[in-house]
Formats: sequence, structure tokens, C-alpha cells
Amino acid sequence: MTWTQVKVTCKTQELETVCAVMSMVDCSVMIEDYSDVETELSTVYGDLIDESILNSDKSIASCSIYVPEDRNVGEEVSYIESMLETDGIHAKIEVLGTDEEEWSTAWKKYYKSTPLTRRLVVVPSWETYEKRPGELVVSMDPGMAFGTGTHETTRLCAQLLEEYLSVGDRMLDVGSGSGILAICAAKLGASECLACDIDPVAVRTEEENVRRNGCANIRCITSDLLSEIRVSDAGVFDVVTANIVADVIIKLAPELPPFMKKGGRLIASGIIEPRAQEVDRAVEKYGFCKIGSKKENGWYAGIYEKR
Repeated sequence: MTWTQVKVTCKTQELETVCAVMSMVDCSVMIEDYSDVETELSTVYGDLIDESILNSDKSIASCSIYVPEDRNVGEEVSYIESMLETDGIHAKIEVLGTDEEEWSTAWKKYYKSTPLTRRLVVVPSWETYEKRPGELVVSMDPGMAFGTGTHETTRLCAQLLEEYLSVGDRMLDVGSGSGILAICAAKLGASECLACDIDPVAVRTEEENVRRNGCANIRCITSDLLSEIRVSDAGVFDVVTANIVADVIIKLAPELPPFMKKGGRLIASGIIEPRAQEVDRAVEKYGFCKIGSKKENGWYAGIYEKR
């Protein structure tokens, strides 16, 4: 197994937030922070500490994860970039151990047709797939965007969409990545979908995936959360999905109600289980009532109805 290091270097005071974002991608995080080497380690003999550490810039720190070859490194990097940008953090992201051309495509040999729900199946765009009766096929090439369908949070959102979306619903996907959830909604019978992401590269990717799936009822825009959504869209969405992270969902919660119909459903994921109750409380504070949830491998997705 070959591993690729994704390293984020940031200001020391931003390290905690950066580590939280990185832990959304992988639970094993390596931290390099020497800001306390001269205070907390004052009892250690100086010659026992490497000179490069003593002379390092204490105002910066770094956080790394190691991505196995069967995962899309480009997808992980895109997700990290998007989350850091949302949090207003300007950090240096490095991919170490292989060249960009190799790491951006090597994962494809491991990306196979994957059932998302009872009906939805994600199929790589370069594979031939024989559809079974009743299946809805979502053809995807995520490129450098988040959303291959293999991550637990994507599956949880797709399962909740299948359970709660009604034919004819209008759907909004915030932080849409590859566009996979909007495409799932369209395949399940949504009349119109709006997919928005802060990353223009992700938006271009989702536009290609939308065309590939023949979903003319999906519109893709570049938007920092809800900032670029038209006023004319206010109050019209039956279903909103936000597969992001806990902090961003909490930030988003007070802004959502004007864009949703009464009785509309919010599906929120990208949440680690220890923060589930915190997110529940934040969302319910702004006129939503939790009506269900799903969990998988430490990840949580909640569905909330607008009262």
C-alpha cells in the first residue's frame, strides 16, 4: 500500500481549527507544533533537543494526514481547501510523496460501482454498468471535487434523501462538491435543484457531472454558502442538504429558514458523532424540529423539519 501525505501549514493560533478540519478526512492526524518547546520543555537539556526544532519558526505549525492509494487525494485536498476557506484560514497545502498527475488519477483504479441506497448506485463515468430493475444510476467523475459516493456522509445524505424527498420537490445543496447529492435528488424525482459551492473548480466538475447524467433541472453556481442565491429563490425549497462540517452547519442554521418552505426538510451531515447534539441544538434554535438521524462509522446525519 502506498500512502500520500497531505500537509497543511498554518499560523499556530489556527492549528486547532485546521486539525478539526483534517480530522474530518482522517482520524489519524500528525501535528508539528514547536511553539511551546522553550517554555513547556524548560527542564530538558538543550543538547537533547534537535537544533532545527530550537531554531524553527514558532509562529507556524502544521498538520498532516496520510491518504492510502485507494482514496482520491484530490477529493480530500479539495474538501480541506473548501473548509479552510469557509473558516477564513489561509494556509499552505502540500501533497508529498508523489507528483500531482499521479495522485490526481491513481485512485481511479479503486473507484468502482457503489450502492448508495436501496435504489441509487454510483457508477464511475469510465465504467460500463448493467442497470438492474428499479435501480437509479448516478454516473460520476468527481475529478478534484469532494463527492465520489464512497464516504459515509455522502451515503447518509443519499439515504435520507431517498426516504424523505417527494417527487416534485425543489432542492438546494449547499457545499455541493461534485454535485452528487443534487444528481441523486434529480434522479429521485426532484423538479428542480440548485447546487452551490465556494470552489469554482468543484462547480465546473459538477456541471460536467450534471450534463453526464442528463439532469437539465439542476443549476450550479459558485457561492459562499447562501451568499449568491437569488432573493427570488427565498422560501421555495422543500429540501436542503448540507454535507459540510459541524461548525459551518451551525453558522448556516440561522440563514436557512427564509429559503425554505414551511414543512421543508434540512439534511445535515459531515458531523462527527461527538458533535451531533451540539448541531441538533443549534439547528432547532432557529425553528427546526429534528425528525430523524442516521449514523455510520462515527459519522452523523440529522434531518430537521422547518416548523
